[in-house]
Amino acid sequence: MNRILVRLGGVRLLLLVIGLGLIGLAWWQVGRARQGLVVRSLSQDGIPLRFIAPAGATNQPGILIAHGFGGSQQLMLGYAYVLAHAGYGTMLWDFAGHAANPAPLDRTGDTLQGNIDTAYAALIAQPEIDPGRVALLGHSMGSGAVMSAGIADPARYRAVVAISPTGADVTPDRPPNLLLQAGQREARFAENAQQLLAEAGGSSTDFATGRARAFVLVPQVEHITILFSDISHQVALRWLDSAFGRLSGSDYADRRMVWYLLHLLGWLLALVALSPLLPKMARPANRPVRWRRGLGLALAPFAAAVLLALTNLLIDVASLGGLSVGGGFALWCLYMGLVWLLLGTRPGRLAAADLTWGVLLFAVLWLAFGALAQFVWLPWFLIPVRLVRWPLLAAAFLPWMWAAGLAQQGAGAGQRALWWLGQSILIPAGLLLTMQLVPGMGVLILVLPLLPLLFGVLTVAGGAVARPGAYAIGSALFFGWLVLAYFPLS
Repeated sequence: MNRILVRLGGVRLLLLVIGLGLIGLAWWQVGRARQGLVVRSLSQDGIPLRFIAPAGATNQPGILIAHGFGGSQQLMLGYAYVLAHAGYGTMLWDFAGHAANPAPLDRTGDTLQGNIDTAYAALIAQPEIDPGRVALLGHSMGSGAVMSAGIADPARYRAVVAISPTGADVTPDRPPNLLLQAGQREARFAENAQQLLAEAGGSSTDFATGRARAFVLVPQVEHITILFSDISHQVALRWLDSAFGRLSGSDYADRRMVWYLLHLLGWLLALVALSPLLPKMARPANRPVRWRRGLGLALAPFAAAVLLALTNLLIDVASLGGLSVGGGFALWCLYMGLVWLLLGTRPGRLAAADLTWGVLLFAVLWLAFGALAQFVWLPWFLIPVRLVRWPLLAAAFLPWMWAAGLAQQGAGAGQRALWWLGQSILIPAGLLLTMQLVPGMGVLILVLPLLPLLFGVLTVAGGAVARPGAYAIGSALFFGWLVLAYFPLS
């Protein structure tokens, strides 16, 4: 033990203590969001549902909360907690093909409306809910679904909140009491919201007749971060209060995402602190010369875009492997990795130690990135129909991660930062080209803002476990799991 303490030194021990403290504090703070609430996990007609309401409440208004494409119950929890602390009963669910719902995705209106009807029946069956006072809230794909539900049955719902709205046949009378929100950094959705407002009759505060309409532009957010915006949460709450003629006195603000990021930082600090105890390769093996490493990264994302477009002429890559877009993304990454390896260097053989440390690295990444995400924003615990696809997806990511590990082998902190910057610029650029060449992959635009964070996490991990083989195995297992957690089943 004394030898370990000496190897770490005072600064690293301090980082370790801070990291562990952040991890523990984050779990405690995220758990506090449920205080004073009742939370029930339900299943009806094969649809996973979650009911959240004030403990001991009776005869309260109910809100159905619908997620968007690639979303889940978890991604919409911010609205559920804010509304529940303000006295509303809320019901969340996973649309077909999403998260814990094993049914394949069918984006037709009938399927989405059927899911909403099931959630509605489950909501009004809860003892806390007044069946005569129900409203809808939805994001992106879910926004179109809730607007359509309010149009089809305006007597059932008191109000509709559409966040980052898609399309619906709105009129001045339907849906009732329509609030539209969009982020300042999602121009296409903001323009669509303004068009919907005009079609719905323009701004109005006539809640009594159901003709109230408004559009709110939420500052400094885009398509995903709007879901964690205090402004978006509070605007929705005030609109629903007006629709139901009530005044909420809650001061709850959802800070779970802040604590999640601090939790992730805590794990990275702990990993950096413990890095002297982790394996290093004595000499770089098969390391390419500097210009070839850069050439591989510079060309591979764009070559992958062309190769995926050619593949799409033969098969529908957007539904490859039973994953909507996710399978095509994995194939794109496979192409990119193979091209990068071809232009850079041939990898050496994997050693037994690489497999051992790679699995351990995956375990750390799984805990650091995903364990708390299950309770904040991402359905991290995979259901069996997703889990069986994991080995194949991990194999698709292995060449890319191996090329990245070899390129960064022996690099210092500054050089690793440059590799992080290069991947954060060139890989999204290659994906943007892919979306132009393969229109079915366009939804990848939603995940581009997440990539720099992911590359940063992997860069820190690669610096701590400086074995390219171990880095490749651990990172590929992690990325495969992440893709399965996000993309819908097709």
